[in-house]
Order: sequence, then structure tokens, then C-alpha cells
Amino acid sequence: MTAKECIKGRRSIRKFQDKPVSHDVLAQVVETASFAPSWKNTQITRYIAVEGELKNKIAADCTTPYPKNGEHIANAPMVIAITVLKNRCGYERDGSFTTPRKDTWQMFDAGIATQSFCLAAHELGLGTVILGIFDEAKAAAYLELPEDRELIALVPIGYPAEEPTAPMRKTVEDLLSYK
Repeated sequence: MTAKECIKGRRSIRKFQDKPVSHDVLAQVVETASFAPSWKNTQITRYIAVEGELKNKIAADCTTPYPKNGEHIANAPMVIAITVLKNRCGYERDGSFTTPRKDTWQMFDAGIATQSFCLAAHELGLGTVILGIFDEAKAAAYLELPEDRELIALVPIGYPAEEPTAPMRKTVEDLLSYK
């Protein structure tokens, strides 16, 4: 699969087969995603694979802001909590900020790593969907995140039970300008 095929072929999957994700396969996905670029190579993204009762508890208790997300998590054999190490991106060694964007670079790095994770999963026949609407504080408490970590997204993962078509895309003329 070429990079173009992988990017164009990956869809958000919300329905999954009743088939577990092998821990060895997941390790391959994370190993590939570890090559995502990051601020000064800080590599702040960390993945927590959640299965079983805890996954179901997160699905039931942490998705009241958008209950459909609870269904997507419950339907998947596993959910990945995307977390980052705080206070690393955007900083100099003396603790000052390098740019006016301050520490918002961590969201940029988490986004790159999450998309890399999803593309690596797609290449191995897995489906994913990136969820951003959930009770972050409650989910972080369930995951027992240490103080130096922040929960960014939840990503249900599994073998797809659907093949959604690509939604309409804007034209290059809409997206690209020259000066």
C-alpha cells in the first residue's frame, strides 16, 4: 500500500467485528506511529490500550456529552487513550516558551502522532475513529493518569464491520493559494 493509498483509503470506522486486536499487532501499530515527528523530537505521545470492563466503563460513564461516542467505544474490542507528557512541547530547556504559541504545540504533536497511529492501523487492516467529545476529567481519573499526563483523545480500534465511502472533498483550488 502506498502512502497515497493509505491516506485516501483510511475512513473513520464506527462499527467493528467481534474480534480482538492482538497485542502484537497493536505493538506494530505503535512502533510505526513512534516515527511521527514531534517538537524538538520530544516524542510526548503515549498510548494506553483499554479493554474489557474498563473500556465498557469509559463507554458508559464518560460519553454523556455525546452518547454516540459511547456506542462506538462499546462496539470496539479496544479503545486507545491518546495522552501526552505535559510541559515539554514549545519550551526551551530553561522553561521559557520558544514561540508565542507557547505549549499549544503539544496538540499539534498529538495530532500528528494520532493520525500516524490511525494510518499504521489501517495498513494492518484495522479501523479507527478519533473521538474528541467525552468527559476528559472522568476518563483521566478512570485511567489513573499521573499528573504529568494529559488525555487528548480516545480512539476505538478493531477490525472494521463497515466500509464507509469517502465524503466529498474540497478541490485543490479551494484549499491551495499562492502568493
